[in-house]
Amino acid sequence: MRVESHSIAKEKTLKAAVCRTFGLPLIVEDITIADPGEGEVKVKLAACAICHSDIMLADGHWGGELPAIYGHEASGIVESLGPGVHDLAVGDRVVVTLIRSCGHCHYCAHAIETQCEATFPLDEHSPLSDHEGAVVAQGLNAGAFAESVVVEQSQICRIPDDIPLEVASILGCGVLTGFGAVTNTVEVSPGSIVAVMGCGGVGINSIQAAAYRGASRVIAVDVLDEKLEQALRFGATHTVNSSLPTFVDDVLGLSDGRGADYVFVTVGAKSAIKQSLEILGRAGTTVIVGMPASEVLAEYDPGDLASKGQSIVGSKMGSSSVSRDIPKLVALYQQGDLKLDELVSQRFSLENINEAIASVKRGEALRNLVVF
Repeated sequence: MRVESHSIAKEKTLKAAVCRTFGLPLIVEDITIADPGEGEVKVKLAACAICHSDIMLADGHWGGELPAIYGHEASGIVESLGPGVHDLAVGDRVVVTLIRSCGHCHYCAHAIETQCEATFPLDEHSPLSDHEGAVVAQGLNAGAFAESVVVEQSQICRIPDDIPLEVASILGCGVLTGFGAVTNTVEVSPGSIVAVMGCGGVGINSIQAAAYRGASRVIAVDVLDEKLEQALRFGATHTVNSSLPTFVDDVLGLSDGRGADYVFVTVGAKSAIKQSLEILGRAGTTVIVGMPASEVLAEYDPGDLASKGQSIVGSKMGSSSVSRDIPKLVALYQQGDLKLDELVSQRFSLENINEAIASVKRGEALRNLVVF
């Protein structure tokens, strides 16, 4: 069912990067955004990071309604509040995420907010429309490739004044997902051997988390040597290029011949999922963090999996809670135990967003930021 436009009278025009055709460059144009409704917040954005999920959507790999505005890893200043908003005030500095949760359904009650089963007004009525009045879909619950967003209050976390807003934007997804997969989804134990497949913006944060959790060996895996070199600065103890024919033997050699206790697959590639099982030790766990295209299917031998006592688990947004985990990450940053500034590769204006996206596609960036 196509989402309808938000039924609020007051509206404001702003600039946004709109996807009108899958696979083509985004178009920067004027769009209209409604004022926040019940339980909703309008945030004037300072920055939005480019995430691979936005690129997957814009390229049409996951389908969805068009036209649409993507972007979901953002930060800014609270501009206005709808009725019933609690614990936020105009002027608050905040991180914006895609995690929208009710706080009381079965999953929220068990602190699994990423699987919230509630339906919100914003799920059915987009706050966005174009200059002709046509509905523009709010991609990934945020539509943050825009100067402002209207989101549900659960998607926001207030941050201290000493955290730079631009840097804080990457807490909204890349750090939350990569770090959370290690500390929430499986809770890596000290002394474990961890392999992280993919050293992009999410994988680097899984590497940071594995080092923080006291893994004895943190093996960074990628096809690009420059990314592997970079991983060493974020806590990797060893690096292996997965394009080499000796890949499996190389990892086994770094793990006493047994394989890794945990393998985090942070890229949405079928080949990486297959390779993760080849380097996984007995009683080990493969964690699928990166989201592949809809048509990608992976194969495994269930008998082998059962015989070796192995597990394959999924990790959506690092099994994170916005109100619990973002303050923890902020504290780690303030203590010097989490690198954030070093994750920012380049900054771009909204008008140059397609250049920022192309840079990510070429594998040049950990996190490119669009700054407003």
